[in-house]
Amino acid sequence: MKKRQFLSVAALAGALPAMAAAASPKAGKGPALLTVTGAIARTNRGPFDRVRDQMMHKQKLSFEKAYAFDFAALLALPALEIHPTIEYDGKVHALRGPRLMDVLQTAGAHLADSGKLALRAVDGYAASISPAEARALGMIVATHLDGQPMALGGLGPLWAVYDADRVGAAAAKPLPERFNNCPWALYHIDVTA
Repeated sequence: MKKRQFLSVAALAGALPAMAAAASPKAGKGPALLTVTGAIARTNRGPFDRVRDQMMHKQKLSFEKAYAFDFAALLALPALEIHPTIEYDGKVHALRGPRLMDVLQTAGAHLADSGKLALRAVDGYAASISPAEARALGMIVATHLDGQPMALGGLGPLWAVYDADRVGAAAAKPLPERFNNCPWALYHIDVTA
């Protein structure tokens, strides 16, 4: 990525909480950190707004309905702690957060095993995974790393991740490849039935 593009993404990422809060006044008391769109039954914010949803606009996203989570809403869900070896330092770390499936069920997602989940990060990185794969991997939406909330600019504030050291075929892959379907700085999930 060119330096100018990176700085644009970084600037947008810094503005994300304010933009999300403006776009989703009913989402909760804090700014929205995660927006779920697509095949969902529940909504708590309005449709895509080109002005308020600048990051989504730049990533060519659009939607008619969405469910937005602020940090408190994610913390209110039952949490799971996993201990994978992280590729960035080769050490085992504690990651804690709600199960991805619990997050999606809160939004009323239609989770057909043949469907797809597009997990998108603030830098535009996107991974596509089926609900069946996400269940089998035991994916979580990590909110904490080693007991501390994750900051934007690091791996957070949210990271779609699983315990890659302990999941069948993934454990046999080289460390960097274990996390190909795990976008850090997660901010959007699109559900396709």
